[in-house]
Amino acid sequence: MRIAVESFLSKFYKGTKNVELKGIKFLCDKFNHPEKDLKVIHIAGTNGKGSCAEMMTNILIKAGYKVGKFLSPHLIKYNERISINNKNITDEEMEGLINRVWPKVNEYSILGDHRITLFEFETIMAFLYFKENNCDFVVLEVGLGGLYDSTNIVNPLISIITSVGYDHMSILGDTLEKIAEQKAGIIKQNSDTIFVKQDEEEVNNVIKKACLDNNNNLHLIEKDNISNYSYDKDYQKFDYKKYKDILVNLKGEKQIYNASICLEAVDILNKKSYKISDKSVKEGLKTVIHKARFETISKKPLIIYDGAHNKPAMENLVNSINMYYKNNKKVYIISILKSKDYNSMLKEILKDEKSIFIFTDGNNKDRYVSKEELLETAKKYTTNQELYIEDLKVAIDLVKEKYSKYVIFIVGSFYIYGDVIKFLNVEQEKN
Repeated sequence: MRIAVESFLSKFYKGTKNVELKGIKFLCDKFNHPEKDLKVIHIAGTNGKGSCAEMMTNILIKAGYKVGKFLSPHLIKYNERISINNKNITDEEMEGLINRVWPKVNEYSILGDHRITLFEFETIMAFLYFKENNCDFVVLEVGLGGLYDSTNIVNPLISIITSVGYDHMSILGDTLEKIAEQKAGIIKQNSDTIFVKQDEEEVNNVIKKACLDNNNNLHLIEKDNISNYSYDKDYQKFDYKKYKDILVNLKGEKQIYNASICLEAVDILNKKSYKISDKSVKEGLKTVIHKARFETISKKPLIIYDGAHNKPAMENLVNSINMYYKNNKKVYIISILKSKDYNSMLKEILKDEKSIFIFTDGNNKDRYVSKEELLETAKKYTTNQELYIEDLKVAIDLVKEKYSKYVIFIVGSFYIYGDVIKFLNVEQEKN
């Protein structure tokens, strides 16, 4: 059947998956388990998954491998979620996969036990696409948590847990230890796991125990492994163990740890007889691009987009802003989903007492915290009087006209990225 891919997927059932992963197991079984033929690098974590996935993918491409990548959310089109060598799946290819998978979705629904979710549907499409295109590696990003995530049907070459922090607490648990147990669900028997040691020992202990229970080799990255750190407006530079003068084309100190994860992963792969040269590593990190993460989307005026959507991400954003723009005049446009802990997010960003804040309802008043509620909440955390409310497009037009000499930050959610780009492009075309 002919279908409009974007419309079809946007209307697909988005409910909660079965914790026993029955849906994805059913689909994989119906298609002869394509996931078993994939060499997977599986990435979980509260923050940093996407950056780590982009870095790892770019390194492997530079080394000459064919690399499938599965991530979420998309910023503009669903096709962004499934790519090979950073080229997105086409509408025609996705339409073909939908037509093949859809009958199996209906077959499962007839069983009456549970419905196939959108993420399960996307996951099986990705597995089929990567297998049938003979990918050498697949960089697979967890959707939510780890243990009960649809992607967790794989047996990876390497499991990566970038960080453990407070997010999705209604689903993953209300303590760091419980959240860590969910992330640690991707740790599998007789494999390798990479984790950045955290300040919270209860988190480290969960990861260590999961590795021990699964006869899994834990590669723990510690601050002492990283040295000679410096940065300028273009790159961050550092040494990690035997790797010297590594340049990273992403901003923010946390990216150094994400890059270190990838360096550790390269060492593991080389020991497994894959061939990844130091030159490929350096080129991969130096040229990596990650949209919507401290991304400059306009230079005149200077507009920076960051999808920071939880407290740890907002802390990282504040640190990055202080690194690069501490002495600049700043204005923030903020939109936050209702499902997020907007109190803790606002508390972090409002530590900047001297800037201007404009609160919006994002691009969907049903999904986003109202701008009025954001304003009232903000007043609890700051004495700053420069707090305003506007619709998203009005806010963007306003800051471009009135605050063109400021650094403009659009933050709080990934899901308005497409609209922001569209608004900016419309204005640029008029000029």
